[in-house]
Amino acid sequence: MCGITGVMYFEDREPTTAMLQQMTDVIVHRGPNDSGFWTDNRIGLGFRRLSVIDLKEGHQPLANEDDSVWIIFNGEIYNYKALRSMLQERGHQFRTQSDTEVIVHLYEEYGEECVKHMRGMFGFVIWDKKKKQLFGARDHFGIKPFYYHVNDRQFLFGSEIKSLLAADGMNRLIHTDSLLNYLTFQYVPEPNTMFHGIHKLPPGHTVKITFDGEMSIHKYWDPMFEPEERPFDEYVEQIRETLKDSVKLHMVSDVDRGCFLSSGIDSTAIATHMRNIEPIRTFSVGFEGANNETPIAAQTAATLGTEHYDKIITQDDFFGTMPKAIWHQDEPVADPSAIALYHVAKLAREHVTVVLSGEGADELFGGYRIYREPQSLRPIDQLPPSVKRMLNRFARMLPSSVKGRNYLLRGTTPLEERFLGNAKIFSEDMKAEVLRLDSEMLRNYKNPVQIAGDYYSKTQHLDPVSRMQYIDMNLWMPGDILMKADKMTMAHSLELRVPFLDKELFEVARRIPAKYRIANGTTKYIFRKAMEGIIPDPILNRPKLGFPVPLRDWMKGSMGDMVLEQIKSSGIEDYIDINAVERMLHKHRNGQGDYARRIWTIYIFALWHVTFMEELPKKVLAAY
Repeated sequence: MCGITGVMYFEDREPTTAMLQQMTDVIVHRGPNDSGFWTDNRIGLGFRRLSVIDLKEGHQPLANEDDSVWIIFNGEIYNYKALRSMLQERGHQFRTQSDTEVIVHLYEEYGEECVKHMRGMFGFVIWDKKKKQLFGARDHFGIKPFYYHVNDRQFLFGSEIKSLLAADGMNRLIHTDSLLNYLTFQYVPEPNTMFHGIHKLPPGHTVKITFDGEMSIHKYWDPMFEPEERPFDEYVEQIRETLKDSVKLHMVSDVDRGCFLSSGIDSTAIATHMRNIEPIRTFSVGFEGANNETPIAAQTAATLGTEHYDKIITQDDFFGTMPKAIWHQDEPVADPSAIALYHVAKLAREHVTVVLSGEGADELFGGYRIYREPQSLRPIDQLPPSVKRMLNRFARMLPSSVKGRNYLLRGTTPLEERFLGNAKIFSEDMKAEVLRLDSEMLRNYKNPVQIAGDYYSKTQHLDPVSRMQYIDMNLWMPGDILMKADKMTMAHSLELRVPFLDKELFEVARRIPAKYRIANGTTKYIFRKAMEGIIPDPILNRPKLGFPVPLRDWMKGSMGDMVLEQIKSSGIEDYIDINAVERMLHKHRNGQGDYARRIWTIYIFALWHVTFMEELPKKVLAAY
């Protein structure tokens, strides 16, 4: 795992090593073992390395035999050995044992189609001296990040926004549309970022920049669900075999490996497969209280026979690491579990360099409870449109405390408007109350319903559950799940691998009918059946906990006051009505509603603003 960064100028000018040094120094946590630079007319490549495969020879930037193709690469290609053998049969000569060099020769063989042959996670850039073009790519699911900034003078890119901000002449401005969407999604949907002028290359996309600065972006893969009616047992067997194969491939490394272990089925499945191959270490964290899952994880570890480590995160631990975590995130991501992930990554890095984890299983196999909603709303969904409109008007007139009001509202609201992904923090009405932006801006930006609508328009042929999963595959997963997974583990120079997000396993999952995913009153039904006899029985049907951060209680205590004070002193009053935030905290404490997540979303934006839009205190900088 590594960090890449660089620049391409659109005029005859060679980048300085000093600037590339600035851009790579700021991401030293992504690669503490080595660094490298390469420059030529108009092009400069910078690299930080975390040594995982081919520890002696994997130095980058790396070139082909005649130095006509140069690459910097962040990620892992799990089928690189098979690709290497195929390329050798076609006459390609290799100087290293690295998967990086495989990409170089794969590009020579297939050009821009090389990405279709890779099974893994990646963000890379190739400079083709003969064609005088830069070619970049991001993996199928968006496991690895790829940021860029382009203007009429240059194309800047990197694994983290910090590298771009370290380049000469980069300005820091908030993208107000991104702020508006962040308040709903709790992250900024791709391709935008919270920074005006800085973008994310979306998952499954490539980018090409010609010598004169013409940029084109191409989509090479789409995580579309296409259910097929086939025997249930056939899918069960395919899941078992493909997951087993994926875990085996994801374990390839020349350093120590481990596994994150929660109380749920996903990480337990990964840990079980790993333990069947070799002795492993497992890691978990939890919070004090009824939802502490570390005892369950420890019991699972004992059953599997792993060397287990866990930690209880205190309130002081949690808030004490906020400044560092926000700095590493680059953008505000208001998912409280990101901080828990920061702590479990820190714990794991004390023992291993690579960890496997269960991210992606819910999106592939239908694991979120919200996916059961279409089934529960079916009685209303079957009513005539005129009756649904009448019920909707009636429900809106009812007090919010009336039982059944929310059910009526959701049942009479089209799926395209009620489901925008796993997080929906602020509605448009709520934003109008808390924002200090003019009403014209609130009316004319591309809002969350329109963003989700781009994906809903492609899935009209699918059932509601598959449509919801497709939304999460394109929005929630790269924007929240994978973003925090990459940034919180790389903060500790720990490589995270996600065997569920394997294109071969997705080929199985995308064809499974929804009736096999959501069945018998549970989620991931077919996956649970596939894991019978493989993982311990008590885990099979346990409800998903995730990282249940006790925000609701914390906001009612002294931490609520601390959060409010930090919001007030963060300099965001040009965007946020601080009095509105204070009213939310008052209502939360008086039992007039649960405002914890809304306050938290604004709090994360406030900390991000202090970190990236104002001068960082020297004592905070010293901690990085």
